[in-house]
Amino acid sequence: MTARTKVRKAVIPAAGLGTRFLPATKAIPKEMLPIVDVPTIQLVIDEAVRAGIEDVVVINGRHKHAIEDHFDHAFELETTLRERGNAQLADAMARISQMVRLISLRQKHPLGLGHAVLCGRPAVGDEPFAVLLGDDLIDDDNDPGIAQLIRVHEQTGAGVVAIMEVPEGKEHMYGIVAGEVDATGHMRIRDMVEKPKSNPPSRWSIIGRYVLPPQIWPMLAATKPGAGGEIQLTDALRELAKSDIGIYGVVLNGRHDAGDKLGYLRANLAYALKRPELRGPVLELCREMLAAAGAGKQ
Repeated sequence: MTARTKVRKAVIPAAGLGTRFLPATKAIPKEMLPIVDVPTIQLVIDEAVRAGIEDVVVINGRHKHAIEDHFDHAFELETTLRERGNAQLADAMARISQMVRLISLRQKHPLGLGHAVLCGRPAVGDEPFAVLLGDDLIDDDNDPGIAQLIRVHEQTGAGVVAIMEVPEGKEHMYGIVAGEVDATGHMRIRDMVEKPKSNPPSRWSIIGRYVLPPQIWPMLAATKPGAGGEIQLTDALRELAKSDIGIYGVVLNGRHDAGDKLGYLRANLAYALKRPELRGPVLELCREMLAAAGAGKQ
């Protein structure tokens, strides 16, 4: 592999049960929960496409056919919309099916994030690839989050992960990294630990964007169950960090944790406020609700 190898493929693990959003996710994949009126996974795939990704490999589980259906051509829907004179909306639906070449693979057993990524190996092959978690949104209209990581990979040939600083005392909830910052402002990661119970090496955590070289495959295949009894991606990344290839951390801004109830609500508000037709009414609604909540305390 050379630093010039183009990143063309992305893996999106989407086989989880979505238990934090039950009962909504009893029959609907959590990745299909809307941010205003757009499924979360569509926003994630749009970020990948804007970064130049050509193939998206979705690692699916049972009962997740809705993801494949959403990115398929909906002839009946589009025809009905056109017959009703709504060609603009019909065209928007058609564009969804043309966004990207989507490949669906099944993770047959819930063995962890590392195992889910490894399930993408047959479709990715021997080339670098991106990983985007479906419940992490990076809101940046000018420079897609995964594109920032891809640039660092193309410059260095190393693995790259997105990082953010977390509040003190919350380190046990994340994969935590440690290293030194170079002249470019990126962190050369030397060590990492998944959800440390004590003595975290730093307050810098990995968030849901990665660009990985193909050398990660044998490391993932050799990874034994770790935290939570699952095959952790972090454990394989630690081996990559210790190798000659190495890993860099890149700070990304505009992150929303749509896998958390409060983060999901925040993401809905943030994306609604970006839309001119909704911004004014949403702000007014927030004022009304705050006033009502304040009056209720009196």
